[in-house]
Amino acid sequence: MNLAVVELTTPFDEERVRALRAGTKVALSGIVYGARDAAHIRMLAMLERGEPLPIPLEGNVIYYVGPAPAKEGHAIGPAGPTTSGRMDEMTVPLLARGLRATIGKGYRSSAVREAMVQYGAVYFGAVGGAAALLARSIVASRVIAFEDLGSEAVYALTFDRFPAFVVNDAHGGEAYVRA
Repeated sequence: MNLAVVELTTPFDEERVRALRAGTKVALSGIVYGARDAAHIRMLAMLERGEPLPIPLEGNVIYYVGPAPAKEGHAIGPAGPTTSGRMDEMTVPLLARGLRATIGKGYRSSAVREAMVQYGAVYFGAVGGAAALLARSIVASRVIAFEDLGSEAVYALTFDRFPAFVVNDAHGGEAYVRA
């Protein structure tokens, strides 16, 4: 069993992403954007109207998270992954515009998996139920769009060795076993 962890810093280029394989353990550092359902709905509406998005997609990562408020002395409150399948309908248009990775928990649809192969992207899994532990790897957090959405706003998160693993790679590989 390979216990090595691949160190990655955002943003990613397509070549770097295509080198990753399903099952690879990673430690993510750099800026990652936090966004959940409501923020995705607004971003897709912006795309439909031809408006610029509040985040750069090219080479970047979206973490499906709705963090809890930070306690004094902390960058963020508990920040665990939400179920990725809820964003599946809204993910392909973002991948088509250069988004390189998403982070969440659970399975992705066949349409999202096919788009990852087509556009050179990956899906990272984060451990559900470990929100307080995962928050330790987020050293800075600020709302950058849709503040009225509260925990579903868009956040710029600074990761420092955030633990995850490649669930779906850019070659059609998958770490999960489907029944």
